[in-house]
Amino acid sequence: MRYHCSFNGDSHFDIGVTSEPTGIENPTMSESEFIVDVNQENFSNTVVEASMKVPVLLDFWADWCAPCKALMPILTKLAEEYAGGFILAKVNADEQPVITQHLQVQSLPTVKLLKGGQIVDEFNGALPESQVREFLSRHIESAAATEMSQVFELIESGDLETAQSTLQAIATQSPDLPEIPLAQLKIIFASGHYEQFDELVAALPEELKDSPEVAQMQATVDLARADTSGNSLESLKAAVESGQTDSETLYNYAMKLVQSGAYEAGLEQLLELMQQDPGYNDGAARQGLLSVFEMLGSHPLVTKYRRKMFTLLH
Repeated sequence: MRYHCSFNGDSHFDIGVTSEPTGIENPTMSESEFIVDVNQENFSNTVVEASMKVPVLLDFWADWCAPCKALMPILTKLAEEYAGGFILAKVNADEQPVITQHLQVQSLPTVKLLKGGQIVDEFNGALPESQVREFLSRHIESAAATEMSQVFELIESGDLETAQSTLQAIATQSPDLPEIPLAQLKIIFASGHYEQFDELVAALPEELKDSPEVAQMQATVDLARADTSGNSLESLKAAVESGQTDSETLYNYAMKLVQSGAYEAGLEQLLELMQQDPGYNDGAARQGLLSVFEMLGSHPLVTKYRRKMFTLLH
């Protein structure tokens, strides 16, 4: 059997295989239906032909390679989790030098992803699980990822009960999915029960904690917590209209307006308070404006009232 591998000029490799009948029809399988041990005899069927139907992840390893042994359990776990989303094809580099040399493997571990008979991506070294997941997610959607998309759709539609039960089922099967803490946070946020909000934010991956989406949720929660008066919007409105314009009343009224969705009216009240008593509660009016800006994101009111605040400050 003869293998060749040619660079095609666009950062991919075209794999070609010339084979002779071997009498071996089925690949040598490991303990999982999603994992296969690769040799020269089964390479054509197991890797090249299989990649025409499903992505194949080639893992080059060796018994003496400690990083290989650190990486392999991660790849095995993900192969099971993806449940057929890709095939993990393991190549013992010492036992299969022909495959290793023709695929230009220079170090171990080396992992190459094949789709449609081509190597479309690869990495070297024992990456942590989070980075391997990111590598796979660029090319393959896992069953769990598809289910997670459904969870986010359920949250958006307001079906929080179904979203929670679906999320719990996913977490049981794939507890390390990085989207799980975000989904739980969004369910808590949508429910309006903020007791666990800070704890769930702390559990988010670092790259999500400072994301615009989380910042908007945090701003909304901060604004909800800011009003501790216990008064209704109607009673606060009546107080202000009757001439009760002390700083605390104006601030609580502004918070209630924002929470009710009357964003512009709330921003006007905060701006008025900032002008009237800029030092109130350590600059609460200014901080309130900034929190509303964060919550509203790209809303046109943000540009308008940032300008007004800037003019007032300067």
